[in-house]
Amino acid sequence: MESSYKKRMQRKKAYIDSRIEAANIDKGIVVLLTGNGKGKSSSAMGMICRSLGYDMKVGIVRFLKGEQVTGEDIFLDNHENVYTVIMETGFTWDTQDQELDKRKAVEAWVEAEKLLSNPDFKLVVLDEITYMINYKYLEEKSILKALTNRPENQHVVITGRAASESLIEVADTVSEIIDIKHAFRANIKAQKGLDL
Repeated sequence: MESSYKKRMQRKKAYIDSRIEAANIDKGIVVLLTGNGKGKSSSAMGMICRSLGYDMKVGIVRFLKGEQVTGEDIFLDNHENVYTVIMETGFTWDTQDQELDKRKAVEAWVEAEKLLSNPDFKLVVLDEITYMINYKYLEEKSILKALTNRPENQHVVITGRAASESLIEVADTVSEIIDIKHAFRANIKAQKGLDL
């Protein structure tokens, strides 16, 4: 029994080692986190922490969530390697003003474009930008162009539900977060440290 397990693990190690050796391209990648489940922005925050661990400069553009303060905002506030842009209007269902939301989305996107053209930023997070495309607040064509023309070694993380086929196509890694169960549906409010 023990020897068959060891042989299986040796085969697995040989396969994994060969895949690692074959992965020899070093370039910036686009990660797309989509789906209806919880954890897309949280996953992006994890990648921010990884980047900061390597002393990389990070740009964060938060669409949709606006003035809502989260634990990661408090933690990252005044970090020398983090530059954050927040779309000022917040949740579109709060403002109920389509023109204002569009204008603020465009203002945030102008800042995002600057980050996506600046090689000093090694990671750029476009949090909840899929909504801006789906609501027609931003032109998807200009977003795809900025992603395609960004500095060669710059990584981008895109979050948001209902990602378009074009975003999926331009991304190197795509994960769909599935909603199986959520505390909010049981009338449990958003919790500090988990949701905020």
